Amino acid sequence: MLRRRPAYHLVMALLYLSLGANLGPREESLERAVSDIESRIGHVFARSGFFETAPWGFSSSNQFLNACIGVETERSPEECLLLTQQIERSLGRTHKSDGHYSDRVIDIDLLFYDELVLREKDLCLPHPLLHLRRFVLEPLCQIAPGLVHPVLKKTVAELLAGLAEDGEGQILLQDHQQEDTQQQSPDGQTQNHR
Repeated sequence: MLRRRPAYHLVMALLYLSLGANLGPREESLERAVSDIESRIGHVFARSGFFETAPWGFSSSNQFLNACIGVETERSPEECLLLTQQIERSLGRTHKSDGHYSDRVIDIDLLFYDELVLREKDLCLPHPLLHLRRFVLEPLCQIAPGLVHPVLKKTVAELLAGLAEDGEGQILLQDHQQEDTQQQSPDGQTQNHR
């Protein structure tokens, strides 16, 4: 059972997550994951469009649908990890990758938690591979281009610009059915989101 931190320790943190799916009803899986994150982890203040991409790190004929979201949370990073794993299981994921990638109905990765740098057995923040993944950086750049990687000292936009062009990461769906159309990003820029 997850415990909340004592009330005097409650501080809102900005959490950025990457979501992906390449099996089943991909868009529905991502929408359900975002809804579950909103109800269990915290307020989703920003979300990217959906990007259709080829699998990364393995071969498959199933294309991924990827997105990134920003969440305000009172949960600890460890609690966020456990909750995202529970959400993955509730959506049909049966096992987490152990360095060998495969098709999956849902994948949720923690990318950033404020400016925290954490290296533990089960959780590394920032995500250790995010700067190599176009399918993460393109949607993340939609919602937080000025976010600075606390280790690499580069913005998300700079990290994306540094990747070699490979044609992946085409925007598939950009509009979402959400009430909020303008939101303030953590880097102080007003952005339009649906």
